[in-house]
Amino acid sequence: MKKFPNKIRSQKGTKAGDIPLLVCVFLMAVFGCIMIYSASSYTAKVQYGDSLYFVKKQIIGVVLGLAAMIGTYFLDYKKLLKLKYPAIIIAAVLLGLVFVPGIGITNYGATRWIGFGGFTIQPSEIAKYAFALFAAAYFYKNHEKVKTVKGVLPVLGVGIGFCLLIIIEPNMSITMCVGLLMLAIIFLSGTNLKTFLIILIPLALAVPVLIIAEPYRLQRLSAFIDPWASPKDEGYQLIQSLYALGNGGFFGTGLFNSTQKYRFLPFAESDFILAIMGEELGFLGLIIFFLVCGFIICRGFRIAKNCSDRFGFLLASGFILVYGIQVAINALVVSGAIPPTGLPLPLVSSGNTSLVITMASMGVLGNISRRREN
Repeated sequence: MKKFPNKIRSQKGTKAGDIPLLVCVFLMAVFGCIMIYSASSYTAKVQYGDSLYFVKKQIIGVVLGLAAMIGTYFLDYKKLLKLKYPAIIIAAVLLGLVFVPGIGITNYGATRWIGFGGFTIQPSEIAKYAFALFAAAYFYKNHEKVKTVKGVLPVLGVGIGFCLLIIIEPNMSITMCVGLLMLAIIFLSGTNLKTFLIILIPLALAVPVLIIAEPYRLQRLSAFIDPWASPKDEGYQLIQSLYALGNGGFFGTGLFNSTQKYRFLPFAESDFILAIMGEELGFLGLIIFFLVCGFIICRGFRIAKNCSDRFGFLLASGFILVYGIQVAINALVVSGAIPPTGLPLPLVSSGNTSLVITMASMGVLGNISRRREN
């Protein structure tokens, strides 16, 4: 485990932080707008009378995200220490507002958004980063307690609390993200193997219980095992996703030439946009895309590795883990490697809450990379 000083020492900024990371993040967001147009133009024209409906909203998100990324790039990350409690309180309140009639918004049987007028927010996207901030700040202040279960209980309690609020929306995919993030940060905090296993084993056993507890999850598990057993019901989306990936072949059908986007594949512009990318750009295009994702993840972990204090290390690790875990789960779902569940592809899928907060988190990584110990 990397050794750190007990307190954050005085630091000074370098001339520039990790600019290649930030440029790559911005270009990925721009690429997302192109793919959203390709995936949604027909559906948007039919439903809203405007083929650019989803793209216009996403461009607003890119502009706001860019402003947030620049702002957090110049904001000293050490100041975020003071926000650890406000962050989790705000996130918890927003998660609770999802269930308030008139505020919570329900789509396709799930209540995952809150709305004020024409403005909507997905609180679970905020909760992931709020938890990462709280965990990093707690383990920085209480690094001597990480060897015991009692010492990690506050982080465990907040993480499980968030998971419970998210799963009753219901939103199994984000619950998985928060759960995996919680385990990863506890491991990176420097806890010993015994303590980690005491935490890991009960959480692992809880997964099948959560699946059995809800009939729709059993149906999705059945569709994952044999989607062709229910080709018009639970297995439909996965089958259409596999058709898209198969139709793309090695080189793809060409940009804007997808056939699955013509309302065959549900949520083509959001949760399953990767399938449209595979159809239009082919296997080669997806390889290049995942190499870029890998570049972002490697730069994030490099920033964490080179950080001279425990808080910066855990904060950078937590933020880049959120991105990496979400990319991995989305890819596994779209390819049929794990049971289908709704989860956006960060920086690419339609949805401004995820886009803005992801870009803001990358700005924080840039700020951490700017600072070195005096």
